[in-house]
Amino acid sequence: MPVVAVINRKGGSGKSTLATHLAAYCANAGMPVMLGDVDQQQSTQTWLRRRSKQPLPQSSAIVGWAVDPRNVLRAPAGITHVVLDTPGGMRGFDLARVAMFADAILMPVCNSAFDRESTADCYAELLTFPRIASGRCKVAAVGMRLDARTSADEVLKKWAERLQLPFIGVLRETQAYVKCIERGLTLFDQPAGQVQADMDQWKAILEWLDPVLHGTPASAETGRQPIRPATLGSSQAGSPKPMQRPNLNGARPAPQRIPVQLVPAEPIARPSMATRLGRLLGVLPKQVLSQRRR
Repeated sequence: MPVVAVINRKGGSGKSTLATHLAAYCANAGMPVMLGDVDQQQSTQTWLRRRSKQPLPQSSAIVGWAVDPRNVLRAPAGITHVVLDTPGGMRGFDLARVAMFADAILMPVCNSAFDRESTADCYAELLTFPRIASGRCKVAAVGMRLDARTSADEVLKKWAERLQLPFIGVLRETQAYVKCIERGLTLFDQPAGQVQADMDQWKAILEWLDPVLHGTPASAETGRQPIRPATLGSSQAGSPKPMQRPNLNGARPAPQRIPVQLVPAEPIARPSMATRLGRLLGVLPKQVLSQRRR
């Protein structure tokens, strides 16, 4: 179950816009997706309520967090993908909890000194987590609300290069995003011909995410299969030779070499999707989760 988290400490960096569009892309591509709102402002849950009033096909439905009256989290059945919208200012244990379950992290960043500095600090902390440092969770930056008439994208690219932070695309500043969000929609819900210029900017971002969304996520708990010596006498290792008798003159016989073959261990059992989603839900702050299921 791929989990994509949208993270940045800087408020107003475009996290909710990016998260809602990623969820809508998954839904319209036939991937049962859940949009998790970890932000106390509940921006994406407000957006989901507006979306529920739109005459959209059932296939493009997006599931929100589900909490029963006793505040016990239950994973919705059939979910295959999760997108997380996170609050600004997240750091320390809260940041580590989300990174622990993410397969990919997108960091939206606007072109200002404050945004770049905040993103750099957040990225530096992310690199201290083993899951990110080992490459099991991919991290990349996306330029947000950039004016196409300026060199803002080049400024961000050079900034990201200095940090060795993958910079995978930019989204221009346009009223198309504002109007869609107000109606509970995204550009992926619009006729392609009406938003073609903006959809072209999404291609590089979605190509970077493609191995996570469509392939085996890096966090799948299979990993490399360990190897172990085969059991002596097994069909793989062959039968051991009989022990040699000592020489009559007292000389020691040459040491016997018993062939040992390395064979793969039994495949590691992967936890079920419901189990992994349950673990993810269990570590998130329950008081900020939405009370409504879509």
